[in-house]
Amino acid sequence: MRDVTAGSEAILELLPLVFADPGEARARAEHVLRSGPSPLDGSVAHQVLGIWQRDFGDLRIALRHLRRARDLAARAESADREADVLATLGVALVHAGRTRQGLASFERGVARGSGHTRARVLYRRAYVWWVLGRHREALEDVRRALPVLRQAADDIWTARALTLRATVHLALGAVDRAVADFTAAERLWDTTGQEHDKADAVESRGLAAFRSGDIPAALRLLDEAEERYAKLGTPTYNLSIRRCEVLRAAGLAPEALAEADAAIAELDRIGGQSTRKAELLLAASWAARSAGDAHTAIARAAVAVRLFAAQRRTWWETHARLVLIEARVAAGRRSGRMVADAAAVAERLASFGSPAAPEASLLAGRIALALGWTADAERHLAVAARSRYGGPPPARVTGWAAQALRARAAGSRRGVLEACRRGLDVLDDHRMTLGASELRAHATAQGAELAALAQEVSLAQGSARRLLAWSERWRATVLSAPPTRPPDDPALLSGLTAYREIAARAEAARMEGRPVPALEREQRRLEREVRSRSRHMGGAAAGAGYRFDVDRLLDRLGDGRLVELVVVDGRVHVLLCGQGRVRRFAGGSLDRAVAEAGHVQAALRRLAHPGAEARLPLVEEAGRRLQEVLLAGAVPHLGSGPVVIVPPGALHQVPWALLPALRERVLSVSPSAGSWLRARETEPPPRGRPVLVRGPGLATGGAEVPELAGRYGTATVLEDDEARVPRVLAELDGAGLAHLAAHGTFRADSPLFSALRMADGPLIVHDFERLARSPYRIILSSCETARLASVGADELLGVVTALLPLGTAGVVASSAPVNDAAVVPLMLALHKGLDAGLSLAEALRDARAALPGDALHQATGWAFAAFGAA
Repeated sequence: MRDVTAGSEAILELLPLVFADPGEARARAEHVLRSGPSPLDGSVAHQVLGIWQRDFGDLRIALRHLRRARDLAARAESADREADVLATLGVALVHAGRTRQGLASFERGVARGSGHTRARVLYRRAYVWWVLGRHREALEDVRRALPVLRQAADDIWTARALTLRATVHLALGAVDRAVADFTAAERLWDTTGQEHDKADAVESRGLAAFRSGDIPAALRLLDEAEERYAKLGTPTYNLSIRRCEVLRAAGLAPEALAEADAAIAELDRIGGQSTRKAELLLAASWAARSAGDAHTAIARAAVAVRLFAAQRRTWWETHARLVLIEARVAAGRRSGRMVADAAAVAERLASFGSPAAPEASLLAGRIALALGWTADAERHLAVAARSRYGGPPPARVTGWAAQALRARAAGSRRGVLEACRRGLDVLDDHRMTLGASELRAHATAQGAELAALAQEVSLAQGSARRLLAWSERWRATVLSAPPTRPPDDPALLSGLTAYREIAARAEAARMEGRPVPALEREQRRLEREVRSRSRHMGGAAAGAGYRFDVDRLLDRLGDGRLVELVVVDGRVHVLLCGQGRVRRFAGGSLDRAVAEAGHVQAALRRLAHPGAEARLPLVEEAGRRLQEVLLAGAVPHLGSGPVVIVPPGALHQVPWALLPALRERVLSVSPSAGSWLRARETEPPPRGRPVLVRGPGLATGGAEVPELAGRYGTATVLEDDEARVPRVLAELDGAGLAHLAAHGTFRADSPLFSALRMADGPLIVHDFERLARSPYRIILSSCETARLASVGADELLGVVTALLPLGTAGVVASSAPVNDAAVVPLMLALHKGLDAGLSLAEALRDARAALPGDALHQATGWAFAAFGAA
């Protein structure tokens, strides 16, 4: 923590300096020791080095310096100097896991110190109480210290005490009190030069924003704090712990796990604080559990429990036990003992005032339900359900989930649906506060259980219409409203430009066979920067989301049919919408459908190259098997009009035109019925112009573009050096029709960096989101431009889904690798249909029929699909 004490005036400057400029303070302290100082000055110098090593280096070295500082203070016969060092030593001992020795050091420090010095000792002991999770003791010591520090006009230590009290309030869920203390502390920090303390203050405000439910602000403030720490050259273990918590809540658990594990490895390397390691292990276990990796969560949580127990940190140990039980349940373990353990954890967390208590009660109720212990389950779920009316969104969702489970156990279908509706409303409001489409998509994972419960009840009721409404309630919500348009942030724009330049250089180096590790490292760094800045954007006001209307959908369909595939408990259900009603047909196993779709994708990849003609009958047979699993008894009822397919995220790569019943139809695909309806009602822009873009490196050179330019006459044509991202974006904004012949790259690891290759580098999804209005119709003629990543509950991220909420009513793109030469005749035929006034789906059907009948051209036609409704 923070330290200052009595000693000669010059040497005393080193103590505040260690938190203003740690590196400079360390260098000066080492210089003092080399000069043969007096015991008093030597004590201060060793204390400074001990603080530096304790917070930024090797804890074993820190303890050696601090014990030497204590001995020198005793030799100098300065009681206040000795008391101050004893407090610093106490903090270090607790961080080393030697809790009993640390508290004993504080007892001696409080006894030796007086007045102002004793107040500083009490403040540091309050910090230790917070580390140990003993919040009431922490608040009591701060209460005793603050008046003395204020009376002494000690702004630095007063600000530290206020910051600590605010942090304790946050741990107890008292966000308003915490914000008031942070605000008061920040006013004091503005009067000092304590740069490390100021970084701490920014980090703390990030935590307060998170506890208030403002994830974009939390991420922005934590990133700002990291930049400040980087300038000071200090490690950021505590920041990593806090960011892990925010990332996990934002649905970015894999990132949180990676950050926690990296921080643990670095802490082990330098011999750092045992307390921080335990906290990082807890963060890692929470992240692993949220990421679905139960075994990693169990391993990390078990070690964290042991460390916290050895450190006598009961508050932390109890939270680690909660994660450990949750992970064991996720791994399939259930027993009566686990019900008792979860209930005991819930009771202890409630006694601490921890916001996690309802989560533990919900866990006990879940396990009891699985064992058939309905009375025990009701008792625990009733406690968890109390949180549904107050607190941050996750706590309220926990409460509504508990209420839904109570209603299901009681046999009240109506109660289940009401609880699910209320819980998803909470998440809807929360989701709309997020500006970045990535965060919106991931946030839906928190509502997956509620949506699934509502689907189960709707299915049991036998109402296909209700099952459709509930399936739409939490599907493709990221498309329900445009993402917040990125601000004209110079740093973000600069980052995008730098990313594009580095990516282009890396691609050129690969093509020339030159090594690219350094360029790839820089590219990844810039990706992180762009991703971070995009997450800082806030969203619209609560309640601004889109509401799905079944009657409006049925009215807009006309003589067409919409087929929504819904997965309940691993089985596919076919909801056929049309002729004023919704009908349900039973499909097959989702696992079987996913496996068949994977076989088809692999076969299409091979058919994209000459010489694979013998595989065509196998692909067609796979299409028949897929139809059997996915459409089943609905096929005879598809009618003769257009068909819209709405698949779940797991089946977004199915080449739907390959299915026999759909092969010769006007066919389009949509992520949800609601997004199709919005596309259907999207008006084309006035005076929308055609734009044709030809990127570099295509095998055919984008041979269709010159012919299309002649056909459209007034089209804007961008090629060669003119096909640069800024110019392309400027022309695409508000265009009526855009055709982009450019290499596509799909990034499964980071779908918003999926790209089209332009003359100056990649045009990525983040770039498209800067458009005021994307083209009304857009045709992407290259490979895999329709590939999407499934995230959250049932969300899809990629180029296509980035365009649909921005004003694009229809997209043609491919979900598989295609042969460039075979694409040219398909694209020319497609545009011929558009020129005749056909929709994208109609023109694509006719274009497929016009292709030669060989395997190469047939596979190319099947790889492309029309998305939306234009």
